[in-house]
Amino acid sequence: QVRLVESGGGLVQAGGSLRLSCAASGRIFRIGAMDWYRQAPGKQRELVAASTSGGSTNYADSAKGRFTISRDNAKNTVYLQMNSLKPEDTAVYYCRSTVDTTGFRYFEHWGQGTLVTVSS
Repeated sequence: QVRLVESGGGLVQAGGSLRLSCAASGRIFRIGAMDWYRQAPGKQRELVAASTSGGSTNYADSAKGRFTISRDNAKNTVYLQMNSLKPEDTAVYYCRSTVDTTGFRYFEHWGQGTLVTVSS
């Protein structure tokens, strides 16, 4: 059983910063991708930032220059540093990871989400 637990969400004024964390725990052989998605009210879930075990990263256009994804592989944790936040960044932020628990295959796992609210 693999569990992803996000933390760090909250209420912040426009222009402020937040740092989200997502820790993976359980029976983990290896972790592949660790990504951040978000879902705003009435909208579809969208990719914000992605990272691979090899260190590659990718960002949505809306996140480029403001958000930074990073990982601590020793702690099975991914972070999302969010700067210059805007009201349109308000959403539930979800951690997604691909985890191999047996050495044979990766499976997708999602966290429960953490709410980020940016006030104008």
